[in-house]
Amino acid sequence: MADKKNQFTIIKDDATDGHGGFGAGVISLENMSSVIVDPNENEAYIDMQAMHARSKVERRVKWIPHKEEVPNGKLYWIVWVNLDRNENGPYYAGVAGSEIRVDRSIKRGYKSMPEHVKHMEQSLKGQIVVDHMDDHSKRLLRDFLKNHDEDLWNNSSDELKKALDV
Repeated sequence: MADKKNQFTIIKDDATDGHGGFGAGVISLENMSSVIVDPNENEAYIDMQAMHARSKVERRVKWIPHKEEVPNGKLYWIVWVNLDRNENGPYYAGVAGSEIRVDRSIKRGYKSMPEHVKHMEQSLKGQIVVDHMDDHSKRLLRDFLKNHDEDLWNNSSDELKKALDV
């Protein structure tokens, strides 16, 4: 399980304070965190280095955009989790999983950068994009989100809970 030191990014106030000047309309990643789901080791954990493509599972790998070139790659998911706040408090607002495959023996990995960017954007928009994930990985993600912060989970949408109820 994750160390308590690995926390989700805290929701911050609007940096522009509503003034609409410089920086207004710029996408902010302040409320986004990256969760690695590793179905091979039955674990999920926060790794903020994934925000810069430098997570533990991504290091020392040459990335190839064609999955068939990494036929023995182990499956991992980088799940982009965006927090928001409603009348009940903070909650998991956007959750989108992006596949990666890593074969350490050949130091190669598969990752679709356009897919990762799209999923990050969907998470920022509060969308739930996990239907393409396998059931085992969805269970690991659900259990991690619930156990990490039960209040965040309880405040989250029924859509998220249903999407991860496998």
